[in-house]
Amino acid sequence: MRKSYRIKKEDEFQDVFENGESVANRNFVIYHLQRDQKHFRVGISVGKKVAHTAVMRNQIKRYIRQSLLELKPDLDPQADFLVIARRHATQLGMAETKRNLVHVLKLAGVLASQDVTTI
Repeated sequence: MRKSYRIKKEDEFQDVFENGESVANRNFVIYHLQRDQKHFRVGISVGKKVAHTAVMRNQIKRYIRQSLLELKPDLDPQADFLVIARRHATQLGMAETKRNLVHVLKLAGVLASQDVTTI
C-alpha cells in the first residue's frame, strides 16, 4: 500500500483508538473513525504477545495488507481504521485471514459493498 493509505504517526493511531468505535471477532479488532478525506487510511498492529518472532508478526501484517489491497474498491473512502491482530491470527492462512477480515469489516460498517467475495 502507498504511504498515503497508511496511518503511521502515534498521534493519529491514538486519535482513532480513543475516538473511534471498535468491533472484534476472534482474530482481529477494528477501530474505525469517519473522516472527510479522499480515501481510507489503515494502521496495522501485531504485538509481541500475539506472535513472538518478527517473522510471524511480519507474515500476519503481509496477509492483512494483501487482503486489504484486494478489498480496496469496496472499502469506505471516508474511514480511518486500525486492524489489531489477536493471538489466534497466527494460525490463519491467507484465505482465512481475508475471510476473517471481511467478517469484522462488515461488522464495523467499513465495507461499502456487502457483495464481497471472501476468497
